[in-house]
Amino acid sequence: MSLKVYNTLSRKKEEFKSITEGHVGMYVCGPTVSGESHLGHARPYITFDVIHRYLRHLGYKVRYVRNITDAGHFEEEGREAEDKIAKKALLERLEPMELVQKYTNLFHWAMNEFNTIPPSIEPTATGHIVEQIVMIEKIIKDGYAYVANGSVYFDVEKYNTDFSKVGMPYGMLSGRNLEDQLETTRELDNQDEKRNTADFALWKNAPPEHIMRWPSPWGEGFPGWHIECSAMSNKYLGDQFDIHGGGMDLQFPHHECEIAQSAVYNHKTMAKYWIHNNMITINGRKMGKSYGNQIMLSQMFSGEHPLLEQPYHPMTIRFFILQSHYRSTLDFGNDALKGSEKAFKRLWEAYEVLNGLPLTVDRLPLSEAIDDIDVKVNTLLNEFDEFMNDDFNTAKVIANMFELAPIINGIKDKHIPAEALKPETLSLLKSKMKAYIEDIFGLKQEKEGGDKLDDILQLLMSLRKEAKAKKDFVTSDKIRNELLALGVQLKDEKDGGMSYSIQ
Repeated sequence: MSLKVYNTLSRKKEEFKSITEGHVGMYVCGPTVSGESHLGHARPYITFDVIHRYLRHLGYKVRYVRNITDAGHFEEEGREAEDKIAKKALLERLEPMELVQKYTNLFHWAMNEFNTIPPSIEPTATGHIVEQIVMIEKIIKDGYAYVANGSVYFDVEKYNTDFSKVGMPYGMLSGRNLEDQLETTRELDNQDEKRNTADFALWKNAPPEHIMRWPSPWGEGFPGWHIECSAMSNKYLGDQFDIHGGGMDLQFPHHECEIAQSAVYNHKTMAKYWIHNNMITINGRKMGKSYGNQIMLSQMFSGEHPLLEQPYHPMTIRFFILQSHYRSTLDFGNDALKGSEKAFKRLWEAYEVLNGLPLTVDRLPLSEAIDDIDVKVNTLLNEFDEFMNDDFNTAKVIANMFELAPIINGIKDKHIPAEALKPETLSLLKSKMKAYIEDIFGLKQEKEGGDKLDDILQLLMSLRKEAKAKKDFVTSDKIRNELLALGVQLKDEKDGGMSYSIQ
C-alpha cells in the first residue's frame, strides 16, 4: 500500500509522490522565540517529527527545514502590531538577540526532552535578510507589490486578477474568498498606506523606537512575517518542494501569503502537499493568556501550574499526542494525561517482556484456537504499515499495540504457550514493535530520577533563600551562578518564592 496524505490544498487524501525520487523536501514553520515554548508548540513539532521519522523509515532521504522566527514583529491579522522580541527584551533587560538565544536554547531543550530529531537545517529570519530583500525586489519589479512611505505591500487584488498567470487564487488554501477577507480584516496601524485592506506587508518602515532594523532599498526597516518563510524555504528547498507543514492556525494568513508571494517569485505553487495538524484545547477551552490556561513546557514537566495536578514526563505528553490522529482535536486535561501515563507504562512493560522472549522454542502440535493467535498477531502487525500509510494514523497503530500487549504478557505468564507464535512471527513482532515504538514514534523509557532532581533543586533554592535572609549574598550569588552555569536558571518571584527553569 502506497503512502497517502491529506492535502489541505485539495481537501482530500492523495498518493504521495516526491518531486525527486527517493528524496523529500519538507518545510515546517518554526517557533517565534520571543518567549518560552508552550504546550501549543508540542503538537506540531512532535507530529512532524513522526512524519519525518516515517518518511526516513520508508527509505526517503529527507531534508527537513524548520525555521526560527527571531525578528519578532507582526503587522498582520491576528497578530499584535508590535515588535514582540524588542518589547520582551526591554522587560527582561536583555539585548534582543540575547533574548532570542535564551528562548531558542529553551526551545531546543524542550524538543530534546520530547526526543525529536533536529531538523536538517534550522535557518533564522534575521540570518536571511538579504534573501528576503531580493525576493521583495523581484515581486515589485513584476508589478505585484508597491512602496508606500518606506514600506512595501503585496497587492492581493492584482494577484487575484492575474493568478492564472502565476499560481492559484489567494484564499484557496484556507477556503476564504477575497470579498469576505475585505469585510473581516482588522483595522491595524498604517492601513491608509495600503491600496486594499487585504494587502499584506513584505517590508515595514521602522519607526525611530524600533530596535531591530536593517538597511534596504526602501529605507531602514524590517521584513514582514510571511516573506521570511518564503525566502528560507526557497533557498534550502528550491522553487517547489514536497511538504509544507504547520498548525491549522497558520493556514490564514501566513500560508496563504507564502503561497502568493512565492508564486509571483517562482511562477509555481511552492509545495505539492500542505499538511496541517489540528489545535489543542485545555479542559475544553482554547489555550490563551486571557483564559489563564497557557502552560509552558517547563511547567508541564515540573507540574508547576494551577491547572496541573502533577508533573508529566515528556514521553507521557508525546504518547498522549500520538494517541490521537494529528488532524483531530486534542484536549489536554489531568485525567486524560494520567490515563496516558498509565497506558504508556503498560505498553512499555509489555515491550520489555517481548524483548526478553527467546526466539527459538520447540513448536509442538497445537489446537486450531492457539494457531489463530499466530494469524492474529500477523494481521495486527501488517496493519501497522497500512494505518501509517493512511495519512500517518498513529492512533490506530497504538490501538493495535494494545491488542498485542495481552498476547505478549500471556506468553510471559504462560497463559498462552510460547510456541503459539512461529519463530518468524515472533521475530517480526520484535522488529516491528522496535521500529514503531522507538524509531518511528520516538518513544523511550521514562527514566526515574526526575523527582529526585526536583528535590535537589528545591533544597538548593531553600539554602539560597536562607542565605539571602541572612544577607549572605556571597553564598546566595554562588548558588545562583553555579546553577546557571549548569543550565538551571533561578527566578525570584514577587511573593518571595523562587522557581527554576532548565535551559
